[in-house]
Amino acid sequence: MPFVTGSEVEVKETSDKEWSVLRVIEYDGERERFTVPVGQSTDFASVPRVFAWFIPPYGRYTMPAILHDYLWRHGVQEGLLKWKEADALFRRAMRELGVPFLRRWIMWAAVRLASIKKPGGSEGWLRASWGAILIAIPTLAVLIVPVVAILLALLVVFLAEVVAWVPLRIAAAVRTKRGRPQRKQVNAPQFSWKL
Repeated sequence: MPFVTGSEVEVKETSDKEWSVLRVIEYDGERERFTVPVGQSTDFASVPRVFAWFIPPYGRYTMPAILHDYLWRHGVQEGLLKWKEADALFRRAMRELGVPFLRRWIMWAAVRLASIKKPGGSEGWLRASWGAILIAIPTLAVLIVPVVAILLALLVVFLAEVVAWVPLRIAAAVRTKRGRPQRKQVNAPQFSWKL
């Protein structure tokens, strides 16, 4: 197994969406060893919120996702490998950890398509991504109905939070203006595409 013995997922939450690696994770590629250092930040699998029911941010693929975050954030930036190579290592690492065939190829397609937004990611992108496009089209065709339903539900819940927040915020402002202390903190609603 190319994840070196002793490599385990041990993390600490650093924000609502980021975690920090507490234990070194090492992965043996074909020619070199990649070391995810302690302190490396990760969001696990970067899954948009509307797809989290289909592919959660963590699972059997958590360690490959942390490796991929490291490769995208450091390995590619430092010239150790190219975007497509980082994505291929992600897919390979998932295979080695027993992630089912279709799930790992869909996850690979997602990161391959997302690489176009990265600095230098558009160079040779179409040539390296045609397989990802072929996977993404039928996947999105199957998922579009539940994704739209979830998106609408998220928007309705967000609007309900706004409707509940407005009078609470007004009441808090009136209390403050009258010199009375606020008893409870009034947190503004937030809408996010990511978990």
